[in-house]
Amino acid sequence: MSEPVIPPTPRRKPKPEVTTIGGRALKPSTLMMGFGYDPVLSEGSLKPPIFLTSTFVFESAEAGKRHFEGITGKRSGGAEGLVYSRFNGPNQEILEDRLGVWDGAEDALVFSSGMTAICVLMMAYCEAGDVMVHSGPLYAASEGFVAKVLGKFGVSYFDFPAGATREELDAVLAQAKAKAAETGGKVAMVYLESPGNPTNALVDIEAVKAARDAALDADETPIAIDNTFLGPLWQSPLKHGADIVVYSLTKYAGGHSDLVAGSVSGARRWIEPVRALRNTMGGICDPNTAWMLLRSLETLEIRMQRATENAIRVCDFLDAHPKVESVGFLGLLRDGRQKDIYDRHCTGPGSTFSLFIKGGEAEAFRFLDALKVAKLAVSLGGTETLASHPAAMTHLSVPDERKKQLGITDNLVRISIGIEDADDLIADFDQALGAV
Repeated sequence: MSEPVIPPTPRRKPKPEVTTIGGRALKPSTLMMGFGYDPVLSEGSLKPPIFLTSTFVFESAEAGKRHFEGITGKRSGGAEGLVYSRFNGPNQEILEDRLGVWDGAEDALVFSSGMTAICVLMMAYCEAGDVMVHSGPLYAASEGFVAKVLGKFGVSYFDFPAGATREELDAVLAQAKAKAAETGGKVAMVYLESPGNPTNALVDIEAVKAARDAALDADETPIAIDNTFLGPLWQSPLKHGADIVVYSLTKYAGGHSDLVAGSVSGARRWIEPVRALRNTMGGICDPNTAWMLLRSLETLEIRMQRATENAIRVCDFLDAHPKVESVGFLGLLRDGRQKDIYDRHCTGPGSTFSLFIKGGEAEAFRFLDALKVAKLAVSLGGTETLASHPAAMTHLSVPDERKKQLGITDNLVRISIGIEDADDLIADFDQALGAV
């Protein structure tokens, strides 16, 4: 019988990664040009090829056995290498490595959409009788999944406003803990979205961590956060107390409105249960999408910087316009609590914001219908400027009373600024407001 192969199925990158030069740590924008990929393994190709295959060849039967022993837990240490594309593939592995670089995370997983990432993450940690605690507002589909889908399987929830103080957080966690004791479960997760969609309200991650640590076992109840609006450039939640970071990679990471994908990242101990469920259910993003995301990550920093510079100029204009009630932009925060959170957690305001037009739905619709450069479409974080009406579109399914509670009003227009010329965008918004 042949000797066991050790390692069983070697990863694609035998060459050590260069992450420092002369003691200086290389920045993510530099590492995006090659991290996780060795051209030697792909005929010297400068860029990773697209690996369109459903299965991968073992170098021996013994290697195949050892791999599955690791997967099934019959042998400790898990399994590396590639076996089947429902589990992983070269393009996805390189992408996961690079996403981990941006977040300073030990591990990352990619999914076919942001909502797939969120749903698999929550299902990996929730069981019947458990309680979920989350901030509000959330993206409507996220909130709906917690309330309507997880609820069908015996998971209950409590929520708190994005700007909640430590005292408010202590109170809601006490409620959740009492409910979990009553239902025979645990507080499975604290789930955050910051900034919240669509109001841009910020959550104090450090206060959430302090409250979690005081009330619960930090090794059993992770703090997860949707960082789509600011990440990974303008906010790094793992540095402030979050355990898991979630993205809709469709947005800034993809950045060209031509793909749909999602991810989670964090310490390996938190990611492994999610990986196990993804392996069973599928939901991994396809090789072509992963390849496109690798392309997009190379320009992520310059795209987000340009869009943010544009947003600052556009919002300064809108803030002074007589037909604008207010602008929910992180660069124009006037609330002391929100400004304090921003100063501690964020390094830039991003380029997505809420515009409150004087009037109601009719005025908001006239503004949207008059736009000539900006496109009337949902989503955000692309190279083009997008505008939508959350109350009538993405958050239409949210009950009216809940929308009122969260500040999702009929005069709110969500705008995502792109990389066009800032003066052209200002001219477009000016003429559109003229139609109001």
